[in-house]
Amino acid sequence: MKMSVQEFADRINGIMPVMIREFAKYQVNELSKGRMSLPQFLVLGFLEKSGETKMSGLARFMSVSTAAMTGTVDRLVNCGYVIREQEPKDRRVIKIKITSKGRDIIKKINCQRRQVIIDIFAKVSEHDRSDYLRVLTKIEEILSEQAK
Repeated sequence: MKMSVQEFADRINGIMPVMIREFAKYQVNELSKGRMSLPQFLVLGFLEKSGETKMSGLARFMSVSTAAMTGTVDRLVNCGYVIREQEPKDRRVIKIKITSKGRDIIKKINCQRRQVIIDIFAKVSEHDRSDYLRVLTKIEEILSEQAK
């Protein structure tokens, strides 16, 4: 079936809200309960991989101003998911670090998301899963390249 890129976009626009809503139904965690925002989750995931970073690094990662990032980090600090630490050699420099509580919540959410993916994609053929992963990987590459 031939389809223009415009028709494809219309189909995706119709499918995505259903997928997001239905995937969300399967999840019972801080993210789905509204206790943690998606930006907060993304920041925790970034810190979990990088260990620590300056506010400017987080702002760059999220493509927001450092002022906007300050609010997100404040909420994560208040929840005990991250801490702010002064750089010993230059006290003006503040590093943001994930706490064990932050690591635990990221692990919990990722485990739940993994199980949702397993439950749903177990009903899809291995060939279709492979195709889906190949396309998502290509999209990830395109988006990563555009972000540079």
